[in-house]
Amino acid sequence: MLIRRAPDITSSEITDEKLYLNRRSFLIGAAALALVPSEPVAAAPPAGQPLPAKRNPAFALEDPPTKLESVTTYNNFYEFGVNKEDPARLAHTLRPRPWTVEVGGHVARPKTYDIDELLRLFPLEERVYRLRCVEGWSMVIPWIGFPLAALIKRVEPTSQAKFVEFTTLLDPEQFPGQRKSLFNFSGLEWPYVEGLRLDEALHPLALLTVGLYGQVLPNQNGAPVRVVVPWKYGFKSAKSIVRIRFVSDRPRTAWEKAQPSEYGFYSNVNPAVDHPRWSQATERRIGEFRRRPTLPFNGYADQVAPLYTGMDLKKYY
Repeated sequence: MLIRRAPDITSSEITDEKLYLNRRSFLIGAAALALVPSEPVAAAPPAGQPLPAKRNPAFALEDPPTKLESVTTYNNFYEFGVNKEDPARLAHTLRPRPWTVEVGGHVARPKTYDIDELLRLFPLEERVYRLRCVEGWSMVIPWIGFPLAALIKRVEPTSQAKFVEFTTLLDPEQFPGQRKSLFNFSGLEWPYVEGLRLDEALHPLALLTVGLYGQVLPNQNGAPVRVVVPWKYGFKSAKSIVRIRFVSDRPRTAWEKAQPSEYGFYSNVNPAVDHPRWSQATERRIGEFRRRPTLPFNGYADQVAPLYTGMDLKKYY
């Protein structure tokens, strides 16, 4: 039998002693520090229902897209479990139809939309975006959706609306990861909540996403609708959204509540701000072995940096 030597352990993979002594933090950190494989850990699920959309050349990248097998089998979706393979393995439990999204709060035209009504109201387009995870891996994905700004303008936020809050479905029958137990504990408070400043949500890059790679969004990738904010770390992209609220006060987001010292509200990709337990200066694209420098704002600085003029991005991380 061939015995392989274990690879050198990097500093980002060593659990801090203080973290170990804190059971809750340790379990969160252990899940986040799972080793990153270069290939998918499971067979790709069958192709989904086709979802045609015209590619928008204004949102193209020279980087080749990540393999669909990796995008659909290597996921962070804690509602299904803390392991990367859990979403693909358990995704069959989610029922993406029928589905409604309640849009309300400080708006002149609140409404609960059926997901298929949203698809009829807003023309779909394909955009190729980078996705960068706080754990240090990244992907390039052709997403299908429509600008979040289009929905925002339709419901007409009032002057009291300063932030947009996104809430994921709460249903332990459909999301086994929401069933807390000793062996299934993410440390997150359900339902999952994320938020953006209103001007961030109105930015042309922010996308309400309903598909990828020419097909309907797979369950493990956030079906039937998620938000994609490409200049932020991946956990800012709320999945399986059932409610969008326009609020005056900054929402307390799921990861911010779980670990405020590690996951700030803004969560912009900033290679100059390290995670408390590892550097963010480099990343590894799934499917590659080499590490590459992390780009400020995930490579979208030209478009989004003006949103943060005058802000201390180390304080407001």
